[in-house]
Amino acid sequence: MQDPEITPELIESHGLKPDEYERILEIIGREPSFTELGIFSAMWNEHCSYKSSKKWLRTLPTDGPQVICGPGENAGIVDIGDGQAVVFKMESHNHPSYIEPYQGAATGVGGILRDVFTMGARPIAAMNSLSFGEVDHPRTKRLVHGVVEGIGGYGNCFGVPTVGGEVRFHPAYNGNCLVNAFAAGLADADKIFYSAASGVGMPVVYLGAKTGRDGVGGATMASAEFDDTIEEKRPTVQVGDPFTEKRLMEATLELMQTGAVISIQDMGAAGLTCSAVEMGDKGKLGVRLDLEKVPCREEGMTAYEMMLSESQERMLMVLRPEKEAEARAVFDKWDLDFAIVGETIAEDRFLIMHHNEAKADLPLSKLSSEAPEYDRPWVETPAADPLGDVPQIDPIDGLRALICSPNYAAKQWVYEQYDTMVMADTARTPGLGAGIVRVHDSGKLLAFTSDVTPRYVKANPVEGGKQAVAEAYRNLTAVGATPLATTDNLNFGNPEKPEIMGQFVGAIKGIGAACSALNMPIVSGNVSLYNETDGQGILPTPTIGAVGLIASEADVIGTTVREGHVALLVGETSGHLGQSALLAEVFNREDGDAPRVDLEAEKRNGDFIRANRALITACTDLSDGGLALAAFELAEGSGVGVHLDSGATDVLFGEDQGRYLIACNFDQAEALMIEAGKAGVPISSVGRFTGDSVRFDGVDAPLAELSALYRSSFEQTLG
Repeated sequence: MQDPEITPELIESHGLKPDEYERILEIIGREPSFTELGIFSAMWNEHCSYKSSKKWLRTLPTDGPQVICGPGENAGIVDIGDGQAVVFKMESHNHPSYIEPYQGAATGVGGILRDVFTMGARPIAAMNSLSFGEVDHPRTKRLVHGVVEGIGGYGNCFGVPTVGGEVRFHPAYNGNCLVNAFAAGLADADKIFYSAASGVGMPVVYLGAKTGRDGVGGATMASAEFDDTIEEKRPTVQVGDPFTEKRLMEATLELMQTGAVISIQDMGAAGLTCSAVEMGDKGKLGVRLDLEKVPCREEGMTAYEMMLSESQERMLMVLRPEKEAEARAVFDKWDLDFAIVGETIAEDRFLIMHHNEAKADLPLSKLSSEAPEYDRPWVETPAADPLGDVPQIDPIDGLRALICSPNYAAKQWVYEQYDTMVMADTARTPGLGAGIVRVHDSGKLLAFTSDVTPRYVKANPVEGGKQAVAEAYRNLTAVGATPLATTDNLNFGNPEKPEIMGQFVGAIKGIGAACSALNMPIVSGNVSLYNETDGQGILPTPTIGAVGLIASEADVIGTTVREGHVALLVGETSGHLGQSALLAEVFNREDGDAPRVDLEAEKRNGDFIRANRALITACTDLSDGGLALAAFELAEGSGVGVHLDSGATDVLFGEDQGRYLIACNFDQAEALMIEAGKAGVPISSVGRFTGDSVRFDGVDAPLAELSALYRSSFEQTLG
């Protein structure tokens, strides 16, 4: 097959700007081949190179005594004691999921699981953060069904519990849904596997499933805005097979026990190209590949197609040659491909051969560590206008508006499609607060949460970035966990627009400040830019995934309230209604500033909760919907009514930060107030859990009626 002529149109279709193409000509001193153009396109696109974000990502705090491995590898690694480590990361599959929701979401789950077990960890938990357009948009229902089914279809078959997540709806996502997938695994701290190649003349081995034409150009597609040609991009979406992935994980973990692995990398975005280049570049080596040795499932695949295919369930390894027979036997046993497809070389060279013809011969280091890096112009997000008057409302009517909205209604229709109990170590399933998984045979537990409030970030990127981290900190604290570290998934629009880049910069500043203050370093993550359709960008959505450690089951703080429990509020309430859920759902307004995040108060109040967990029967943090929604959710989960002393709109629905709602007996409440006084922590009694109604200062409704509304609204709207 004749390669196409390199034209300006072909260069543009590969996502390369004219000046970037000129840089390619300078580097290689000639016109690139079609395959070389594809390789540069894959490695220099936003999705793989982080060329618009690297400058700012470097400012994030990534170190700490608990950190074994920070950003730069397949996943981050944190020490949890006793020679064990938790390995975790969050990554986006936004563009593929909008084009083909089931496979886009399914392969997002598959990719993040590979990132974890590539490091030598067995996955123990998954989460997801999903953002969709307005519920009556013609695409939304199909997207919701396809994405949820894809996540469940892959994760359930693979056999990892989904223990948490979030689902939101907003018109800004009409043209771009967001599918952010998180996975965590356990590994021995002294048996971690990395991706840097070492040794010259070492065999490069292809592992797993065969290569097909699915996903060719996927990484480039993920680095571009959408327009009305979106349906033509369907072939760039990968197709997943969770049963093959399960076999690949077992084979890979077994292989790692043989001592055969020098380095290993999953084939994700840009497939064989990115995995080979990253392994070589990290080890300061070159790589030669012989493509006729690559296992293919389709006839007549070209070098271009093989190098850019994003077929799933594949890995690349540098092998100790004396262990070849032993390693091959493992993959034969699991009925997976094992093929030596090349070798490491001393020169800084990426040499691609196909039937004795050189299809690409490039300086390898220029493809990865010397990819373009931009300092994009940015403008600070203007200060939000002051919040106008917010009328007092009937508090029960306000609560009803929240709990029947798909944003705040119970999401059991979603998470009941996921297997939450597989592996039998899930200690708390989705539904209220952080998910919890036991660390098998150790007594310890790990807590997981995923958080962001995009309307805050749009109004005030710095405070919104802080708040995403602070809410993750509170969700972990509320279950009794000590926060360890975070991963981020930074979803934004077109970074070439200074106002969008300003959102990104502001959010990074807020996230960095909060991670430092709360001792939750960023150890891994993903940036997803160009989330725009026809020039309309998403809300800035920097999702924070966080992990916390609980020393023993006795230290877990519950969520079950009983008749007569006192309701205590920790933290200060000023009644901040700017950008609140109440404002959006009742008044269809998104105005005012985001709430201020006092990081010192967040740390102090969180430390107080954990230090006094023995006195606390149930706890939840306050976020969207304020005190009213938090009290209702805690009461509804136990089937006990709640009576709050105030009926004021700002007191009940304000979204001041740094707050927790506690339920406990009267004696424990007295003791907590004494301890709070010693610690300088604001605390007050705001009511009690009792009866069978929800009452706000004399205005009430039956709990059963509100519960039925809360439990049925999501499915009635979208199910």
